[in-house]
Amino acid sequence: MVAASPAAVFAVLTDPAGHVAIDSSGMLQSAEGRPVSQVGDEFVVHMDRESLNDYPLGKYDVTVKITKFEPDALLEWTIASGVVEPPLRHLYGYRLEPAESGTLVISYYDWSEIDEVYRGKGIFPVIPEAGLRATLGILARTVEQPAPVGSR
Repeated sequence: MVAASPAAVFAVLTDPAGHVAIDSSGMLQSAEGRPVSQVGDEFVVHMDRESLNDYPLGKYDVTVKITKFEPDALLEWTIASGVVEPPLRHLYGYRLEPAESGTLVISYYDWSEIDEVYRGKGIFPVIPEAGLRATLGILARTVEQPAPVGSR
């Protein structure tokens, strides 16, 4: 549960910089692009896989492509391009449900559509459930913080 409105949560999730700000893995270093507003929108994320210490990919870029978009309710994306070919075709997403004390945020990670090349390789999930939960905690902290004293 996040003590903020669905609109406030969605604003963080649709902003490329918001993805970097709430990432618990340490892989997302920075992002370029405008906030997304529809299916098909894209932005670039500068990554560093070394933070996971699993595959020696080093620093690289990925293009995030929005696959589902419902304002203040649903955001889903995949990696359209990056260093791995063919693209993995895994999906990440957030469902938002208004609640009495704020917003119920459901994070999901779906790798059911991954390319056959990657099945059985033991690379999924890339981010374990604990990492998704940690990102939700950082998201809550990010949207629940009061404005800095000098900006009120």
